Amino acid sequence: MPTHARAAPFSHPGWQIWPGLLLGTGLLLLVALGLLSILQEAGELDPGRTLASSYFQSVVRFTLWQAFLSVLLSLALALPVATALARYRSFPGRTLILRLMELSLVLPTIVAVSGIIAVFGRQGWFTGLLNIWLPGNGWNLYGLNGILLAHVFFNAPLAARILLQALDSIPAPRMRTASQLGLGGWWLWRAVHWPAIKPVLPGVAALVFTLCFTSFAIIMTLGGGPGTTTLEVAIYQALRFEFDFARAALFAILQLLICGSLWWLVFRKRLDTAVLPNRRLSRQVPLFARRWQGFSASLLLAIFTAFLVAPLLAIILRGLPALWPTADATSIYQQLLPATARSLLIALPAGLGSVVVALLTLAATNRARLRWLAIVPAVTGYLPLIVPPLVLGTGLFILLRPQLGNTMQGWFLVALINGLMAVPFVLQILRGPLASLDAGSLKQADQLGLLGWYRWRWLYWPHLRRPVALALAYGVALSLGDFGVIALFGSPGKPTLPVLLYQQLGSYRLAEAAGTGLWLLGLLVLIFVSLSRVPGVKSRTTSAASQPLPEPEHA
Repeated sequence: MPTHARAAPFSHPGWQIWPGLLLGTGLLLLVALGLLSILQEAGELDPGRTLASSYFQSVVRFTLWQAFLSVLLSLALALPVATALARYRSFPGRTLILRLMELSLVLPTIVAVSGIIAVFGRQGWFTGLLNIWLPGNGWNLYGLNGILLAHVFFNAPLAARILLQALDSIPAPRMRTASQLGLGGWWLWRAVHWPAIKPVLPGVAALVFTLCFTSFAIIMTLGGGPGTTTLEVAIYQALRFEFDFARAALFAILQLLICGSLWWLVFRKRLDTAVLPNRRLSRQVPLFARRWQGFSASLLLAIFTAFLVAPLLAIILRGLPALWPTADATSIYQQLLPATARSLLIALPAGLGSVVVALLTLAATNRARLRWLAIVPAVTGYLPLIVPPLVLGTGLFILLRPQLGNTMQGWFLVALINGLMAVPFVLQILRGPLASLDAGSLKQADQLGLLGWYRWRWLYWPHLRRPVALALAYGVALSLGDFGVIALFGSPGKPTLPVLLYQQLGSYRLAEAAGTGLWLLGLLVLIFVSLSRVPGVKSRTTSAASQPLPEPEHA
């Protein structure tokens, strides 16, 4: 048996390091070529004159201002929500809230925006009630109001999920001591909760700032005019409408400098320990001893749930009549089916690519003994946070525009960039299960001589089968809902589902837009339900490893 194992395919130790290293190097080289093309194009422009222009200053000022306000509002909502979820575990809708918070990661931006318009727009549910209660209130969704509302809708659940993870990492003995001492309110927050949240908060703020700073679909649909233009929108307009590649390159350089500097500071200060949510949460004893605390937490969580559910419910209720099989619905299916095929043609390779990149990156990072070898795959994992997808798309657009002769080449680039965009989230899903393999199983595999393909087949794959399916679902979903990169490389005459939805919203075909949004949402649900049925390993070792270990009572 050992002799057969040593002759197994891919049994050489280099197969665990060099594929990930070469792939990471190739991706970094591709990004470098894109950035060099941006620098070369920007050299043809007078930077001083452009930087001094009122248009440039207004774009930069509004981009920073809306991102700053979005971070403040998102964290202001996420902190009490996470605290309430950590302290009040008997809330009836707690599981629903956690699933809705996970949904915000993969929900297409343009779909959520259509639901937000249905609730908070001129003819929306909330606007109708507000006009009854406060006539002449002057509420307008389009502009800074809508941008901030949409950013809070997306980023507050993400931030709350990460903060909840930090709160659930508090040792159980400390929680019991606080409960025995009767700590509550401000003192519980100061003595127990704040020390757990404080190390995580800068990384969460950096993540939310990056997502809001590089927001594209929200600004395009809810911006409301030139006064609410951000850097991403300015880059898109300069490339697609003005054909001013030098100006687009200068905007891209500025965006890269801001995002890169921010994440350089995060990595330098080691604040990236929990910038992405973990699905695994521990169980703790609730601490509520006062009735009013439970009531206030229940009220907050109920309002938060309604805030997340209302746009989704609006999409379902308004989309069902448009998709109902009638003679009038034939036209919408003539648009939906080709757009669905195009979206899947891009999303499936992007999802598969993100999983392959993540697995090879983890293998190379874990096995590389030299520090400089481990840096390349590690940087690849965080590349989309450092280099925004639209900046990378801008560089590749400028670099390859003479060779972009057909639509398929553009779709290939979209799939490539979308796959890179999903890598950080896929890494977060796969890193835990890969590290959860117990030392006993690894030692037994060494004793049996299981190497190469056989080691992967019989040891790793049973543990990674279900996490890989979940990671693939996330990768496909993130690419399926992309609007920014496909708007740059795609053709308006051959739209994907997000582009089709944007076209319908722009032409005020709200019924068709609701149907398209519901169709895209249903497609995402179908993907997650299908891939969640992939069976996982059911051994005693795995089940024990996947659950948090109970703390001893005497601790």
